[in-house]
This record gives sequence, structure tokens and C-alpha cells, in this order.
Amino acid sequence: QVQLVESGGGLVQAGGSLRLSCAASGRTFSRYAMGWFRQAPGKAREFVASITRSGGSTYYADSVKGRFTISRDNAKNTVYLQMNSLKFEDTAVYYCAAAARGGSSNYWDYDYWGQGTQVTVSS
Repeated sequence: QVQLVESGGGLVQAGGSLRLSCAASGRTFSRYAMGWFRQAPGKAREFVASITRSGGSTYYADSVKGRFTISRDNAKNTVYLQMNSLKFEDTAVYYCAAAARGGSSNYWDYDYWGQGTQVTVSS
């Protein structure tokens, strides 16, 4: 079992930045690929970014490429999402997730989920 707790969400003006953190407890963090997803009201859950177990490879949705950066610190059991140049359309609840079999852009490949953190970007 892996428990995930997100933090760092909030209200920010368009063009601003936020850094989300996701702290993991339970089984060995480094055994899991990690991903960030988001869900806006009335919309489906959307892939944002993922990172491999070692942190050697990262993947991004086209909508955030060049603005967001995913990283992880296996010593601290934490994955991060640095979000720069935020846009109104980035407003959503952001979730981190852990995948035992290797991450992907598909939410069904992830085994554990956090409770989410709200990000609101004012235009």
C-alpha cells in the first residue's frame, strides 16, 4: 500500500508559478513510476506529466510542455510538479499517482492516488 499526499496548490494569477509536492509513504517509493493528472469541473481526468522510477525520463502532455517540470527525490519519497507561466485553463484539481508497472499517460495504469490539491489560476 502506498499513501500519497499532495500539497502546494492555491490561487495564482495568470503568468505566475506554483510548485506542487506529493509525499509518499508505505512501500518503497523508488519502485513506482509517478504521474500527475488533473481534472477540471465537468471535464475528464487529464494526464499532465509522468516520471520513471529513477527519474531518468519524463513525459508531458502537449498542453503543459515547456511550462511544467516533473521531478522526484527518492531520498525524500517526494515527487514535484513545477508549474510556470500558468494559464486560466490550468485551473483544476491536481492528483499525483503511483504506478507499479511503469507509468504512462493512462490513468488506469496507476495503482495509488492522492486526494488532490486545487490549483486556481485567475485571468
